Formats: sequence, C-alpha cells, structure tokens
Amino acid sequence: MNFNNLKIGVIGMGYVGLPLAIEFSKKINVVGFDINVDRINQLKKKIDVTNEVPKKDFLKKNKISFSHNLESLKKCTIFIITVPTPVDSKNKPNLIPLIKASNLVSSILKKNDIVIYESTVFPGATEEVCGPILEKKSGLKINKNLFLGYSPERINPGDKLKRIKDIVKITSGSNTNTSNKIAKLYSLIIKAGIHKAESIKVAEAAKVIENTQRDLNIAFINELSLIFKKMKISTEQVLRAAETKWNFISFRPGLVGGHCIGVDPYYLTYKSKKIGYDPKLILAGRNLNDQMPLLIFKEILKKIDQKKIKKPKILIMGLTFKENCPDIRNSKVLNLYKYFSNKNFSISTYDPYSKFWSNKFIKKYNVINKVGNQKFDVIIFAVKHREFTTQKNKYKKNIAKKGFIYDLKYIIPEKFNHLRI
Repeated sequence: MNFNNLKIGVIGMGYVGLPLAIEFSKKINVVGFDINVDRINQLKKKIDVTNEVPKKDFLKKNKISFSHNLESLKKCTIFIITVPTPVDSKNKPNLIPLIKASNLVSSILKKNDIVIYESTVFPGATEEVCGPILEKKSGLKINKNLFLGYSPERINPGDKLKRIKDIVKITSGSNTNTSNKIAKLYSLIIKAGIHKAESIKVAEAAKVIENTQRDLNIAFINELSLIFKKMKISTEQVLRAAETKWNFISFRPGLVGGHCIGVDPYYLTYKSKKIGYDPKLILAGRNLNDQMPLLIFKEILKKIDQKKIKKPKILIMGLTFKENCPDIRNSKVLNLYKYFSNKNFSISTYDPYSKFWSNKFIKKYNVINKVGNQKFDVIIFAVKHREFTTQKNKYKKNIAKKGFIYDLKYIIPEKFNHLRI
C-alpha cells in the first residue's frame, strides 16, 4: 500500500474519531467529517469540547481538514466509520447512526475503496448489516471491487497516559489481502502493536466482550458490597486483604454507566438471544449494575431519616460517567440526581468539567460554579475526578452539623466514618 498519495476519511468527530483523525494526520492526508455543523466549526477553530485533543495537537503541519460537506470525502479511498452505537429504551442495539453513516459513505464509494468500522457492534453486524448497505447504493461487490474492515476502538476517555498509539490495535478485513492492508495502515500510528484477528466477527466479538467482562466484574463487587453491608463489614477492608493474593482481580463497587460498559453487554446478549441462547449471567450482572443508583438513593434516604434531617440540602460531586473527562452520556449519576429531585429536596451538583456542557444541561441539573463555603447536609462523591482526590480534605468544612458524606469512589479516608458504597 502506497501511503504517499493516500487520503482517508474519518466519519464522526467525537471521542473516538477526532483523536484517530489527528493521529493519522501526522502521517497521511485526512478529512475529518461530521454531520454536526457546529462541531466542525469548533474544530476549525481548534476547539474540542470532548477535551480529548488539546490545542497543541491541532498542528499546522498536520495534514487534516474538517468538513460537514460530503463532497470533501470524494477523493478518499479509505473510510473509517466511528459513530456511536447506543441502545434504545428497551436496551436493544440502536444501529441507526451506523446505518446512516453507511448510507452516506455508500453514495461516494469508488472501485477498490476500503470501508473500516470502529464502532462497537455485535458479532456479524459489519458484514450482515453494514456490508449490504454499502453494496446496494454503490453497486459494488464486497471482495470483488469493495473491501470491508473492522478495527474496534479502545480509547479510554480522559486518560492522558494511554493514548491511541499506546494501545494494541485489533484489526481485521473481509479477506487476507484487505486484512494485511488495514494492519499496515494502522501500524503507521500504533506503537503498541497490531493484533490481526482471523476474521471480522472475531474482532467484533473481542471488543464486545472486553466491556462485558468489566461490567460483570464490577457487578460481582457491587453484590459483595451489598452482602458485606448487611454483615457490617467494610468492603474496602475486605478487598485490600484479598488483593494480597497475586491472582486476585481488583475492582471497586460503584455506578456503571457511559457509552461502553453500560451498553456493550446488551449488544452481545441481543445477538445471543437471536441465535437461541439465553445469556443469564451477563444480564444478571447488567441488571444489578443498573439498580445501583436506586439502592444508593435508598441508603442515603435511610441515613437522612436516622439523623432526622428535615428538608436536606444535598450536593453531588461529579456528574460524568467516569473521572477526568466531561462525558455525561448514560451517566448513572444523573439517575441518582433524578431520584433526589423527585423528593423535592434542595439539590445542587458540582463538576470541574461543567465548562464543556450546554447551559440547558447546567440549568437542568442545577450545576454550581463553585462550592465555596456553602453548607450541605449530604455531600455525595460520585466521580473520582483528579480535582477531588487532590483536595479531599477541602470539603469537610462544607458539611452541616448533622450532615454526612457518602463516598462512592473511596476518596475520603475511611477514618472519617462516613457512608461508603
């Protein structure tokens, strides 16, 4: 594959697509495409509201252009699709963004073009759902004059140490030649190494089980925390003791949300049911993790009643689905907020990443600019942002006389004897 005249189009300029496009642009010509006009205008001004790419990475020497115009993609010969794959209200795969992106790209495909998907899907989706869409509109045939690839994204939002180039990349193609080409393409930017999967389905399955495994591990620890509470044993003390064995896998209890861990298992279970197998364990873990916001709410409510706090003033620290990033998609902290707001309590939220959010969202969740010297009856540490862990003793002054802290993220030292998950 000759990279000198190569031009690739990355479809979707979100948490996955933008860092990928920027990294490729250091080596080859890239068009960063998104249908969101506002997003494209921001990127042209070197503004990234996902906080994944700093301004210094928008270098002049990088070979990248940003566009919402389909014409800009016509000279590309490789297309990488990085759109979201959420679930619907019934937790079934919502492939609409993927289908729309496939339709869009299919209208400009030429002979011998390669289309690579990075979005998380169930095994078979690339070839069974996306492939036929590409063929129908383009008039081309896969493995004859059109070629497919799948290389799952593995980005960890907010992680400034493990970037794209530092994470082993799984690649695959619709035939051996395409697989080799795709592996060679990604090797331009990946320092950690390439793993060539034997098939597209294998690559799809590998991605979807990564997050399913993590979901189940956290569900197990969440269940242990519920058991140990009834036994009046500290979950943290138990875990610290268990971690002294070399092969104990360490996790902590907590809320499981976001666009990956809280979503991907449903893609696997959907396909599993379609082929006639009922995946009980995976769904049991998913169900438990989804219940955690309500269980935590009830525990805090019980403590409020015990302390006879009337009309409690509550502060939730952190709204994002994970630490050190502004991503609020499918955050279970928002569920917790809704439970309290339904009780008509006075509830405020604080998050150091609120500057990346819309005014509408800030108003809806009563996000305050600073905590200052305000007093609260309940302070809930819901997200382990760096700003909270480095100033963990700062917020003791904000607890009212009868008040207490509920620490979901093991930020406050255990000696303060406040509630923990």
